[in-house]
Amino acid sequence: MGVAKEIATRINALKYEDFPEEAVNWAKVATADTIGVALAGSLEETTKIPERVLNAGQNTGPALIWGRSGRTNALDAALINGTAAHAFDFDDCSMSLGGHPSAPMIPSALAIGEEIDATGRDFIEAYVAGYETETRIARGVHLHHYKKGWHPTATLGVFGSIAACGKLLKLDDDTLATALSIAVSMSAGVKANFGTMVKPLHVGLSSRNGLFACLMAKEGFTASEIAFEHKQGFFEVFNGEGTYNVDKILADWGKPLDIIDPGIAIKAHPCCGSTHPVADSAIALHDKLNLTLDQIEKVETVTHERRLMHTNRPDPRGELDAKFSVQYVALRGLIDGKIVLEHFENDAYMEPGIRKLLENVTATAHTDDNHYSGTVTVTLKDGSVHSDTTPLCQGRGDNLIPPERLKAKYDDCAARVLPKDQAEKVHAVIWDLENAQSVRALTDAMALPADAAQAAE
Repeated sequence: MGVAKEIATRINALKYEDFPEEAVNWAKVATADTIGVALAGSLEETTKIPERVLNAGQNTGPALIWGRSGRTNALDAALINGTAAHAFDFDDCSMSLGGHPSAPMIPSALAIGEEIDATGRDFIEAYVAGYETETRIARGVHLHHYKKGWHPTATLGVFGSIAACGKLLKLDDDTLATALSIAVSMSAGVKANFGTMVKPLHVGLSSRNGLFACLMAKEGFTASEIAFEHKQGFFEVFNGEGTYNVDKILADWGKPLDIIDPGIAIKAHPCCGSTHPVADSAIALHDKLNLTLDQIEKVETVTHERRLMHTNRPDPRGELDAKFSVQYVALRGLIDGKIVLEHFENDAYMEPGIRKLLENVTATAHTDDNHYSGTVTVTLKDGSVHSDTTPLCQGRGDNLIPPERLKAKYDDCAARVLPKDQAEKVHAVIWDLENAQSVRALTDAMALPADAAQAAE
């Protein structure tokens, strides 16, 4: 049996009735978080450009474009909504995946779920199966895959999208295996494009391509049965000899589910997750010292070398670029005591005081076993030196974000598009999703009236 078939049988063996309550709860947390950040992201040019290019939203299909009144076909909705979900880089993370697990899956699963009138319970089952698929494949290819320069959210997220959509479409093992093999040739995304519109587009494409592969396989399209393990297949081409372990991919699915252990990570700050340990330490120093811009002489940050590779950006030249600048994030935390969406809008990174002080911020790497720690050291003009180390940033592992803060994040993001009462209704539907007779209950609750949608656009 080829690897694709082995993975497919494991996906189809995952059943809602076997899930612990904790897994169902995290699926709803992730859905609320993803929809919230995607609604906010729907207003960005990153999202509007592909929407315009596709001429979507003309009520020509069953799938809602989030933050709009218009609908389109499921494939285009998956691409547009997937891009929106990652537009602010505020969507959830996974330690196993080395990326963002929900954004490639939820848009495609909801889009096809609307088309086939899937139940909320079916959607939750599909989501958990997709999460498990992404993270199990990741266990077999990391950390080499990540360090080589691939963007795992996209290169591995496409397989999560396939698992989620395949479950909803009720593909049998052979057809689902074919879809996985088709997507081996659709997996893409390199870190060179971080800090640009292409990074969120990676997610939109992986969401769309996962659904596309499922629909093609369902219609009888063929692919190699050994697309993963072939000498010129996924493992050898994307990783290389001696840098992957198939046994780690196939072992112990659901024992426990990855969404429970090590678990999902919800972002506390709207910037690259690799900057978050520095963000937490910078905010802690602000809170301790009540810092202002004119007090600071210089700043030093230390993060793991594999995280510094794509966040060492001392001279950010765009709003998306600023999200990946550990130097800029450190200053915002030190000066403002928080890091919010507005810090990456309206050229906030170009404020004269910030630009001048950026020249005095250095970023260096550590090589400790803990990839998730960070340190900020600030030297003040009075000569005093203060330091703070974050061993594990908020939202990861046992350092959970409190439920009230999760809700506040959703409220802040959704309020950019939805009236308060509508945003509350959407949230309530999500929290009762396992009882929804159709996922259309969720998407109908999200739809804007035509006049309000035009104003948002």
